[in-house]
Amino acid sequence: MTKPKISRDTYLSRNLGDYAPTMQVGGIEYEKIEDLRYGTNPHQTAAFYRPTGHAGALAGMEMLKTGKNGLSQTNLEDISYALNIVKFFDRPACACMKHVNPSGAAVATATGEPLVDVYGKARDCDPRAAFGSVVGFNTRVDEPTAKEIMGSFVECVVAPDFDPRAMAVFNHPENKLNRHIRIIRCGDLRTLPKFIGDDIEGCRTIKVLHDGSLVVAAPLLTAVRSADDLPPARASSKSLGEQVSTVEANEQQLQDLVTAWYINLSVRSNGVVLVRNGGTLAVGTGEQDRVGAVEQALIKFREKYQGAETAAGSAMASDGFFPFPDGVEVAAAGGVRAIVAPAGSLRDAAVIERANQLGVALRHAPERIFSHH
Repeated sequence: MTKPKISRDTYLSRNLGDYAPTMQVGGIEYEKIEDLRYGTNPHQTAAFYRPTGHAGALAGMEMLKTGKNGLSQTNLEDISYALNIVKFFDRPACACMKHVNPSGAAVATATGEPLVDVYGKARDCDPRAAFGSVVGFNTRVDEPTAKEIMGSFVECVVAPDFDPRAMAVFNHPENKLNRHIRIIRCGDLRTLPKFIGDDIEGCRTIKVLHDGSLVVAAPLLTAVRSADDLPPARASSKSLGEQVSTVEANEQQLQDLVTAWYINLSVRSNGVVLVRNGGTLAVGTGEQDRVGAVEQALIKFREKYQGAETAAGSAMASDGFFPFPDGVEVAAAGGVRAIVAPAGSLRDAAVIERANQLGVALRHAPERIFSHH
């Protein structure tokens, strides 16, 4: 006997009732904010919870303009990762998120740099991937930036505030391409922990395994507060003795190393991030080998978006150590002149020696930042 077909709306309405108004995980009580449009895919149900009584950067969000329907799990995850990037910067910053990875991100490199230019740097790192992205800011969105956003398809924009003239742009009745864009005012970004030692109450990560088991973990934070926390790489081996990075990075490259490091905290491992003048040039993500992530980023930069130009003078962050010198060799051939990566390889001394030979400044970070999201 053939079972009758059930429509998607009927399926969702039947199963959304499975999400209780409150629940406890890892000793923390959560309250349901709302049922979501869907989960990761349209046939998956989902609900949005927050720690009871908590009004954080995401739990305290306010929808200023709704789309045709509400938020999905994918929207919320991209919003979360976008804010997780821009939270680090005192200057205006922007992150364009797509499939829980930044297609591009940027920070103002000079006082007074217009926000619209910062957004342009983030979007144009990968304009094709930025189509349909979630765009996050750490500052008030102004009218010129809103007009630029409305020139291409964007799912959601999230920021601490919006100028009324920007909202008029988003709400203009003649908008065709982006008439369903969602505009969201986030809660206080200062509630998001950034550095090791910050208060993480209510911010633990929860990973659900396929049989329903849970892994509850501390959030991924960093000890890097400035370029001073990235000393020249140093290591020793029996064959090479003491090796120290002797190539100096200039001031902009040092700042770009810190920027790349902060962005890489929200990139799926294995991940590398290329930055120049405060903006990402390319992001290599999700590769199973380190040199493959470097190759992916450079291929994106050279062939897909920037023609034959090299990434000359750029800085690169790697979320894990280099097991062999080949990652540095590939980066140097692509124009990278400063790299930050954690130590820990048995061949660290050989990697440092090769970086010196290639004229690449190599800095060691105090931790690994794998993100298996």
